[in-house]
Amino acid sequence: MNGWLQGQVAVVTGGAEGIGRAVVERYLAEGCAGVAVIDRDAAALDQLAADSSGKIIALGGDVRDYAVHERAVRQCIERFGRLDVLVGNAGVFDFRRPLRGYDAATLAATMDELFGINLRGYLYAAMAAREALIASHGCMIFTASVASHYAGGGGVLYTMGKHAVAGMIRQLALELAPEVRVNGVGPGGTLTGLSGTEALGHGRRTIGADPKSFDERVGAAVPLGFAQRPEDHTGLYVLLASRDNARAVTGEIFMSDGGVGSRSV
Repeated sequence: MNGWLQGQVAVVTGGAEGIGRAVVERYLAEGCAGVAVIDRDAAALDQLAADSSGKIIALGGDVRDYAVHERAVRQCIERFGRLDVLVGNAGVFDFRRPLRGYDAATLAATMDELFGINLRGYLYAAMAAREALIASHGCMIFTASVASHYAGGGGVLYTMGKHAVAGMIRQLALELAPEVRVNGVGPGGTLTGLSGTEALGHGRRTIGADPKSFDERVGAAVPLGFAQRPEDHTGLYVLLASRDNARAVTGEIFMSDGGVGSRSV
């Protein structure tokens, strides 16, 4: 059977692990002809590419480097002849650090790093992919977060950044219409390898370091009663990339947060 994304070509940033990897694997299962994956984890990239039957272009690099995004788009077009979907997903977390947890120098350094990856990395990806997506009448999908809508999903910097992602999605949807659709997915507490910032000394700390504790904490906090796994969100990334099933959807963020919004006034 043909999948929902038969013959499409995608770029996924932060695609070697976690939600990004789950999206890559689901896109290939849904019929994508190829996926270019950008990630800093060379070992995870190599393993992913080895399992892909030649359909993955593995690109090691930092999303704060515009040349990495240009290379991903160029190689998609050279190898597969087109680009249909951009998924901006690479990110880092602040582990809910409040404003009182910073001094001025640490705040500046953490802002530069977190916003550089979580925001500039998204905009660089959009800039690099824009012309190719206009040509294919394709789409952009960005990983927002429960923190793009509500407080408490991160600390002050992560929440600021994800609120900015929500604004970026809406503005780009307006600017790039009618040729390109731009949407987002807002995961809630998800067991992934999402790491922290080097500026805070959390470069090796990950959300999933203690899975049992994470499951208990998140499960107790959300109406559906369970912590999400990366694959729980992939259906929305497929839906939003599908020309047949989401052709009238742009400027939206689809929440996948276990029902957090149902508790908000």
